[in-house]
Amino acid sequence: MLNFLKEHEANVETNSLSKEKSDDSNNSKFTRTIVCTIESSMYRPCDAYAKASKGSVRLDVLSLSVTAEAESRSAFDESSLQNQSGKHRKQKRKGLNKSAPDEDRPFEGKSMAMIFEKPSTRTRMSFDIAVKQLGGSSIILNPDGIHYGKGDETLKDTAKVLTEYVDIVMLRTGSHKNLEEFGKHLDIPIINGLSDQSHPCQIMSDILTFEEIKGPINGKTISWLGDGNNNMSNSLIEAAGKLNFKLKIGCPKKYTPSKKILIWAKKNKVNLLISKNPEDAVKDSDCVMTDKWVSMNDKVNKKSKKKILKSYQVNKKLMNKAKPDAIFMHCLPVGRGEEVTNEIIDGKQSVVWTQALNRVHAQKSIINWCLG
Repeated sequence: MLNFLKEHEANVETNSLSKEKSDDSNNSKFTRTIVCTIESSMYRPCDAYAKASKGSVRLDVLSLSVTAEAESRSAFDESSLQNQSGKHRKQKRKGLNKSAPDEDRPFEGKSMAMIFEKPSTRTRMSFDIAVKQLGGSSIILNPDGIHYGKGDETLKDTAKVLTEYVDIVMLRTGSHKNLEEFGKHLDIPIINGLSDQSHPCQIMSDILTFEEIKGPINGKTISWLGDGNNNMSNSLIEAAGKLNFKLKIGCPKKYTPSKKILIWAKKNKVNLLISKNPEDAVKDSDCVMTDKWVSMNDKVNKKSKKKILKSYQVNKKLMNKAKPDAIFMHCLPVGRGEEVTNEIIDGKQSVVWTQALNRVHAQKSIINWCLG
């Protein structure tokens, strides 16, 4: 296998993004790389691609390009993206009540179905508020309350029905295979609200937050501590490859990123360092990030995992190794006293509440882009 996998360290130079075009004898299609950045007030989903045959878009893991019918996406221009940016929309809302719609109401007369296989606070609330601010309506569905491939109706048939009822679907699932299978039968966009492999919407919010506070993320250093083999770290690695920032992951050998994502990182020349030493991982960093060590549905020995990750706790001593003006991020919910101390998450360097708020604005941009 790759040497850096054996050593659990990877240093790879990051290259600039390029647009790729492909010709298909059966369909006139093109592939366009999507940059997820807030620079120049722009905000674009990076984990996205469209089902070319039907022109629908979905957010996904390890799919960092957009494929669509050339005619339907020919108007995909910079000015329209800028107007849809999360940063732009957030600025335009100054002075408005939280539930007041945006002035242009681009989603008026449209609806989104949200399916939650897993419990959610921020994803549920932020998507619901995002849709309302865009002028549309949302329907929250529990898989136990609908057929969703159960009983006498196939997953395919459920998807076909939703295609007739709503304009877009958001799915939060414990299995990425469910996202793939369900999306395959939809003729409308589907957004990955979280899967076991990726959490692209959260990363969109994180980047929006970083650039709002620190400026362009290009060339900056982001540190991730704890479990390096989860959906958040996967999406961070992808974002690093697309946005040209250095990513340093501090994790024990047992929780090193998967071989699949590391192979992708090497192929895409991601500027990535993986170290077992937490101090090395945060040294001179612009932003330190972590996540709950044990998720609600993790089928692991919780006590054992927490013991292994104990030295990766983000505390004052560790934060002092980062740059003096470094910020701290956490996607929440938080295990206080475990992956981070109260002193840090409630301290001046913490931006977690702004980070949570920005889920609304980032997702408004994603919804607009999907239906643009």
